[in-house]
Amino acid sequence: MGWIGHYARVLLPPKVAQGVRDGSVTLAFRRWRRQDVVPGQQFTTVAGIVRVESVEVVDADTITDDEAVRAGWPDAERLRRRLAPDPTLPCYRVGLSWAGEDPRIALREDDDLAEADVAAIDARLERLDRASSHGARTMATLDLIRRHPQRRAPDLAELVGLETAPFKIDVRKLKALGLTRSFAVGYELSPRGIAYLARTARVVPDHLDRRTDESPPSR
Repeated sequence: MGWIGHYARVLLPPKVAQGVRDGSVTLAFRRWRRQDVVPGQQFTTVAGIVRVESVEVVDADTITDDEAVRAGWPDAERLRRRLAPDPTLPCYRVGLSWAGEDPRIALREDDDLAEADVAAIDARLERLDRASSHGARTMATLDLIRRHPQRRAPDLAELVGLETAPFKIDVRKLKALGLTRSFAVGYELSPRGIAYLARTARVVPDHLDRRTDESPPSR
């Protein structure tokens, strides 16, 4: 698992995440080499923020059907079959609860930016640019998404000479600031992102590849 600020990124299937939200799912079972989460930590899902309430090592053979249902499975046998295949790894039972909406949703809709808000975003983007292993690209990426909304990530990455994986990482960092939003295919600037580009004094670097003025391949 990676970490972004206070929130841990943990992948839960959408149906399970929705179950945590509505209260029908309160457990998860994982085999880990070492404990990956502790009580009180939170992570983002498609259904909002999920909090870890408890963590304990259990014998996988003792998982009951009731516990399996509370983890989003029909029965314990099917749950056990989906655990990591190495039986020497400890099995952890993780208690889960829903902690609220993903704060990025409200953030990306907030386009009422004061000068201090713009300055704070400027500073965050400048730090991302300084830390980047492939150059200062935050403004270029925002501009690219503005030009080509809901286009495939591989197409956009190709236009700026990047592999798809690092390009997606760059966009996720912008999404964490509320500047973009994701779709089944591609991205768009959020209302906050549009407002920021209209207010900031930062500009797209002159060396931006001119291929970004071209239309990417069709989906």
